[in-house]
Parts: sequence; structure tokens; C-alpha cells
Amino acid sequence: MDTRAPLIPMEDFMRNPEKSSFQISPSGNYIAFMKPWKTRMNVFVMDMTTKIEKRLTASEARGIYGFTWLTNNRIGYVKDDGGDENMHFYAVNIDGTNEIDLTPFKNIQARIIDDLEDDPNNVIIGLNKRNPQIHDPYRVNINDGTMEMIAENPGNISGWGTDHNGKLRIATTSDGVNASILYRDKETDNFETILTTDFKVSVSPLFFTFDNKNLYVASNRGRDKTGIFEFDIKNAKEGKLIFEHDEVDVSGLMYSRKRKVLTGVSYTVSKQDIVFFDSWREIIQQKLEKKLPGYEVGITSFSKDETKAVVVTYSDKSAGTYYYYDIEQDKLIDLGKVSPWLNEDHMAEMKPIKYKSRDGLTIHGYLTLPKGSNGKNLPVVVNPHGGPWARDTWGYRPEIQFLANRGYAVFQMNFRGSTGYGKEFWEISFKEWGKSMQDDITDGVNWLIDEGIADPDRIAIYGASYGGYATLVGLAFTPDLYACGIDYVGVSSLFTFMESIPPYWELYRTMIYEMVGHPEKDKELLASSSPLLHIDKIKAPLFIAQGANDPRVVKSESDQIVEALKSAGIDVPYMVKDDEGHGFYNEENQFDFYREMEKFLKKHIG
Repeated sequence: MDTRAPLIPMEDFMRNPEKSSFQISPSGNYIAFMKPWKTRMNVFVMDMTTKIEKRLTASEARGIYGFTWLTNNRIGYVKDDGGDENMHFYAVNIDGTNEIDLTPFKNIQARIIDDLEDDPNNVIIGLNKRNPQIHDPYRVNINDGTMEMIAENPGNISGWGTDHNGKLRIATTSDGVNASILYRDKETDNFETILTTDFKVSVSPLFFTFDNKNLYVASNRGRDKTGIFEFDIKNAKEGKLIFEHDEVDVSGLMYSRKRKVLTGVSYTVSKQDIVFFDSWREIIQQKLEKKLPGYEVGITSFSKDETKAVVVTYSDKSAGTYYYYDIEQDKLIDLGKVSPWLNEDHMAEMKPIKYKSRDGLTIHGYLTLPKGSNGKNLPVVVNPHGGPWARDTWGYRPEIQFLANRGYAVFQMNFRGSTGYGKEFWEISFKEWGKSMQDDITDGVNWLIDEGIADPDRIAIYGASYGGYATLVGLAFTPDLYACGIDYVGVSSLFTFMESIPPYWELYRTMIYEMVGHPEKDKELLASSSPLLHIDKIKAPLFIAQGANDPRVVKSESDQIVEALKSAGIDVPYMVKDDEGHGFYNEENQFDFYREMEKFLKKHIG
């Protein structure tokens, strides 16, 4: 019996979802969601009584990134221009009227601080219009866009927080070396610093206690793994421990706005786990898991009175199915699959794995083998994540399923510096770009070869952002390991990368110098880790893709390595999209990219 999957068209993996990102209105009577219109993701709303749906937005050049309910009758959404990350915040009524840009300024970036669920007229938005490097908080009227600044950023505040009444009372600062928490009792008071720590020590405010007097924080002060604590503002001290885990950091704390209780925590070892503190919420989970066996089950949003909810199921083989859940009646209504055209039986399994690095660290990762393969002597696509201070998680990933469907094993690893594994695992990556961070990737590839999983002659490396950098490093410094590489919006020189960081990262510049290296003081280190300066070592074929408007890894990062390789006589297919930023968002550009990727991999690793 042939257990292999049939060949599925690339477009079926990469096309826009049929519907996604469902959220329930505060009343529970409406559902808003994203759906393609003219191949762009736009916001729609459905009346749950009549089941009539209406399109609210008409974005043709670029899809909407996300939205939120502002009131029962009004929705806010964000979009930028061509991937430049200059986000604007818009609002529109659910009958389609009074659509306005609440942030109609040139070259600004809006950040939502609080959508003020209990205030029907206002939101709090951070705007960098006074100074491009920092965001000031404004209370903005959602109906007419009038705004007032409610605090002036003195120049070092990187985040703002509100209490449960929507009052701006907390701020976090960074000068790149130290981080502080600032506090005020009421909005008419000045902010006072209550705690300063070295940036490696993180005490992150999550939200206020329900009496608005103290905070819940995720803290790694005096410990390796981040745990959740109650935090005494007056004494600037962690008090009662709410939750900790011995293997991973925990920062996901959930609560009920209506009942003012903590409901549970979520954290990720290999898959996401939830521990409930609240029996009402736990019973709902048990009921849902019984009705929807074989899937991870989550609740994306509750109505204000907690009688209705939107539920999502997902797995490594399913992009997700959404349901409307009537909690009192214990009744589920199917809202639809994200990608109904994909058959889960044809998808590959993503397995958590671990291996040892050359210096004895345990590295966690995921291995996806083509469905029906014997798991031996396979062509492999090594896929290091971006960030690099992020991590890979278990779940459905369209590009991984696409590659597995084409017969490739896909290998992801959380190399040192990946977040979630404690302070020490993160800190040992400092000034190790292209060094031990890359060794962790190399050691994983050698582990695959030793296990007999990888055909040593057919290994490709592909990644985006930091993963694109790791691709270039892999080809330059371990040239015999890889048959080819694909660099998607990756850094090619640590010097030019530092020169071109966006203005709103300026607060973190000193921190980046400490974590990556200083362009003058660590000149030799950065030179030894910049693939651009080691072009002569690259011999494997390379495909590069870049968005022209990318503010993080600017186009010149890719231009310069393409030029240098061409001068050295190496043919580099180079794809630039003029209407994209840090990664391709528009459907037709994704199709172009993955079509080229498929051809390129087929040619070089078969």
C-alpha cells in the first residue's frame, strides 16, 4: 500500500486562507474575520442571527494585517504601505460607514497600547510623529480621530501600560543597557522610576492586579527561567509566585475580565501546554476537547458576558477550523476551515526532536519527514528561524508542508539564543552570530547525517531574516555541508546591518552592540562573522529574495552580496519585489517566491 501523499499544487499551500482570524463582538451577536477580496486579506463581519456577511474594508494594494473590535458597532484595523511597517490605525462601522484613518500622518508608525474595552469612544495609541525614534501615547477618539497626548515620552520609554480602568499608569524604559519600570498612581501624576535592572534581567509587567494596586509580572530576576509573580509596586519586589516551569520560561497569564480572576497560564515545551487555575474555564476546555478530539483546542475570544466564544482547533497537519460556541447551550457552530482545500491525511507529521551540541548543550527542534517515506537518506531542507531571539514551535506551517510534499525532510532547531529556554541559554549567544549559534545548526545537520536521515550530498539551507543570515554563514563557513542555499531577506554584513536599523529601534542600539558586537570595538569579530567579507569561500548555488521596502533588513543587504557573488563569477538568481517589506505578504509574490524555490531545490538537491 502506498502511503505517500499525492503531489499538491504549490498554490494550495501558499494561497490566502478562505477565512481566518475570527473574533467575537463584545455583545456576542457578530463575528468579524479576515477573508480575501481581490486577492488581498480584508475584514468582513457576520451577523450570527441572519448569517449575512458584509465586507468592511476595501484594501486592494496590500492586505490588512489585523483588526480588533472597538465597540459592538465599530472595528479598528491596521495596515501599512508596501511593507514599510509604517502602520496606520483605521476605524470603520460594521455597516461600512465612517471609515477613517485615525493616524493620518506621513512616515509614522502607530502602535496600539490599549483598545479600551470599557470606553466606547476612545483608544490609546502610541505614535512616533513628534520624534521618529520614540512613541508618545495619545488618547484617540475612534469616531472622529481627535486626539490628545496623555504623556510625553522623555526619550527612553519603549512600552506603556494601562490599568483595568484604561488609565495610563505604567511605562517601561530602555537605554540599551538598563531597563526600568516607571509608575504613577493616577494620570495627573508624574511617572517615577520604581525598578531598574540590567537589560539581561527581565521584569515584564503583564497587567495590573484586579484592584489596580499592584502588578502581575513575568520575571527572571534572581533565577534562570522566567516565572509569573505578583509584584508589589511600593517595594518594587516580586511577591507570591503564580507559576513556574523547570524547563522553559512562562509568561502567558490568562484572566477573565468579567469575573476578575486569573484563569490559567500557557507555556511551550515542545507543544503548547495550558494549566488552569479556574474551574469554570477548565470545564469548558474539557467539554471542547471531548467534542473536538485529535486537535489542539483554543479560545480566541469571549463575548463580554462570557456566554459566547470563538473556538479554534489546529494541529501540525491543519491550519485550523473555527467555531462559534454558545457556552450556556454547550453548542458549537462550524465557522469554517482556514484552508478547506487541503486534506489533512496528505500532510506530514512534525516531530519534536533533540540533540547535543559539540559543547554539550541540549538543542530542541522539530523534524518533518515526507509522508510515507522510510525516513532514511533523504534530501533535507535545514530551516533556521529568524529573530534570532525567538523560537520555533510545533504546528501547521504551509512552507514546511509544501517542502515535505515535494519529498524533502525539513529540519528546524532552536539554536542557542532562542527564547523560552531561560536566561543562560539566551545569554550564551551574545556576540556569537555566525559562531557557536551556527555550530548548533551545523551539529544538528551532522546529527541528521549520523542518524542516517539525511543524504549528505543533498542538504539545502533556507531561512528568512536571521535565518537568511544563517544561510549565508552556512554556505561561507561550512561550504562542504550544503549543496545550495536560499536567503530570504537576510543580513549579509553585520556592519551595514547596524548602520541601517530603523529609527524606532534606536533605544536598543547599545543592547544590539552588546548582543551582536560593536562596529568599532568588535570590528574583527564582526568582520569574521559577515558573509559579505568571505565571498571567496562560497561555492554552493544561492537564491536570494528581498522586499524593496524592508525597514529591518534593507535592500542593500541583499544587493551587495548579489553584486559580490556575480563579480566572483557565481550565478545568483535574485528576486526583488517592489511592493514588499520584510517577507512577502501579497499572494502573487508568495507564489513567485515558492515557485522559484521549488525549481531551485529540484535542480540542486533533486
